[in-house]
Amino acid sequence: MALLKITPQTEDIVIARFAALAIGIHVLESLLPSPIPGIKPGFANIITLLVFVAYGVRAASWVSILRVVVGSLIVGTFLSPTFVLSFSGAVVSLFVLYCCDRFNQQPSLQKLSIFGIAILMSMAHMATQFLMVYVFFIPHKALLDIFPVMMTAALIFGVLNALITQKVCYKINLVNVNYK
Repeated sequence: MALLKITPQTEDIVIARFAALAIGIHVLESLLPSPIPGIKPGFANIITLLVFVAYGVRAASWVSILRVVVGSLIVGTFLSPTFVLSFSGAVVSLFVLYCCDRFNQQPSLQKLSIFGIAILMSMAHMATQFLMVYVFFIPHKALLDIFPVMMTAALIFGVLNALITQKVCYKINLVNVNYK
């Protein structure tokens, strides 16, 4: 009987290492108290941004999806409403990342910075989670009162994550002219 031998490619190893780092941050972040339910800094997304700058949108997508799925398995929220919100937010923010990457590939257009990309991703993530809560869990008009607070938090954490990402990029000499 022949054994199946799988040899990982270099990209697979890179994705696994960064996904492990993002999962660790995700798990640690789940232990932090939140003053308002649903508001977290999303520090694991810094890893997604770093992978995007260094390896592109495909690798960043793998890291992000693995972080959400494996992180929810570790924390014990897999297939719970928390997982649904996190996964849907991640998918939409990755779509935004893909669109930003395509936009930045257009030679005649001004490039989006890592700040613009991080803010758009953060706000898309939060808006998607809010929409999912409103449509599937709490369809009440009073919920709309906290939407500005949630989007403000998304803006603040998007800027913070971009700032950290940019500092790490410079520290490790990972400077991509398209995402300064």
